[in-house]
Amino acid sequence: MKKNCIFCTIAKTKKARQIISSNRLAIAIRDNYPVTKYHTLIIPIRHVSTFFDLKKNEIDSCIKIIFLQKKELTKLDKKIKGFNVGFNSGKVAGQTINHFHIHLIPRRKGDQKDPAGGVRGVIPSKQKY
Repeated sequence: MKKNCIFCTIAKTKKARQIISSNRLAIAIRDNYPVTKYHTLIIPIRHVSTFFDLKKNEIDSCIKIIFLQKKELTKLDKKIKGFNVGFNSGKVAGQTINHFHIHLIPRRKGDQKDPAGGVRGVIPSKQKY
């Protein structure tokens, strides 16, 4: 746990109102700045900066929560027809919080005029090919 880390604080205090899913090594919360409704963050409890710092059991714990949330979200909102799943690793890749987390972003038909290329859109000129 790192003292001034927002995600460590949430994980340590187990703020029930924020945590929507958890296991021994990871938690899930809704994103405060959602790309779409029910945008969810999956966060390892141990403070690590990037995916590449995780241990295998932490990766497995995060993946379990992703599958649980996918199931719950598609029951909660029948309009969800897909997901973007990803993370930013390093400042040049857009990482703004120095505690690794995975974005689970529900997608609905029509939420974007032309979603082709998906995550390639992080560099807009490369999204369409």
